[in-house]
Amino acid sequence: MRLQPPLSDSQRPRLCVGLLSGTSADAVEAALCEVTGTGGGARLRLLSHVSTPFPPELVIRMLGPQDAHSLSQLDFELAEHFARAALQAIERAGLSPSDVAAIGSHGQTMAHLPPGTTDFPSTLQIGEPSVIAERTGLPVVSDFRTRDMAAGGHGAPLVPYFDWVAFRSADAPRALQNIGGIANVSVVSSRLDDTLAFDTGPGNMVLDGLARRVTQGRLACDRDGTLSRQGQVIPELLTELLADTFLAQPPPKSTGRERYGDVLVDRLWAGYSARPHDLMATALEFTVESTARAYETWVLPRTPGLEAMYASGGGTRNPRLMERLEARLAPLPVRRLDTLGFPEGAKEAALFALLAAEYLVGTPANVPSATGAKRRVVLGKLTP
Repeated sequence: MRLQPPLSDSQRPRLCVGLLSGTSADAVEAALCEVTGTGGGARLRLLSHVSTPFPPELVIRMLGPQDAHSLSQLDFELAEHFARAALQAIERAGLSPSDVAAIGSHGQTMAHLPPGTTDFPSTLQIGEPSVIAERTGLPVVSDFRTRDMAAGGHGAPLVPYFDWVAFRSADAPRALQNIGGIANVSVVSSRLDDTLAFDTGPGNMVLDGLARRVTQGRLACDRDGTLSRQGQVIPELLTELLADTFLAQPPPKSTGRERYGDVLVDRLWAGYSARPHDLMATALEFTVESTARAYETWVLPRTPGLEAMYASGGGTRNPRLMERLEARLAPLPVRRLDTLGFPEGAKEAALFALLAAEYLVGTPANVPSATGAKRRVVLGKLTP
């Protein structure tokens, strides 16, 4: 299906850089990919991946309260970091910008208000594409969520299309679980229309926020699970957290910092700061249990014969989190995405390289069964 005149021939390889900063707001991820074909016939090859951390003071500003003045400044300031990361990914591959067709930049999500949360659903990503285009000399495709939302969808998750293109199997359905700031799952099989995908709840966001408070800023995450291992779950608090109405809501659904960010973390810290490690253990179990219940309620009943969960994202680097997830979901196998031959750290950036490549040939890349959109639409806006 094509919904606009193509800017490129889908049968010729398109080299695109994908860029994003995730909900943890700690770094720019950049991936240079070669995409050949489109839709179900698309093939993607990763050429390079770089991760460039933001300065700590910039992270603090991004995660803090915003007004129009600070948001405007961040929009342009972040774009400089994004542009440098794109050029580094191109250089690492031994190529020059003239070899690249486009950059796909997701930017940094500052607000995401999906249908059901407000009278006027909306989303806002920053990292000005005009700055990226000017610094790199390349066209930039950006703002990938908005068209799906205009078509009645949540604008999220975006990753199911990538998961279907890159990881579907003809033999059995697979669950691709991302554990970033927010956790989300894509269940893919041979047909795109059968894809089930949604946000399962918190990933690392609550853990990260608490880790900064427990260590007075020395750690930005529960590194290697060292903080959560020292505590015991607070049963009554875990019960309260799991009563969150989002978790009982059927797909399609998406969420973000508004629900699991500083407002929640501040409330938890105010009530349990005297038990910091118990609070960390409870937050970790909140991620594990909300993910497991999402599988038991929505995934497993709809996908008999599920091959395995393939996990990616920062949560996979927390051994305590992975141990608990494996135990809770047994006998379903829990594996790292790397076992499918793709480096998990590059996955989300590679998604935006693919979305840019599909924009260039006019192929819709949203998944209405995942987002709730009324129809398939081409995602993104072009800055020449």
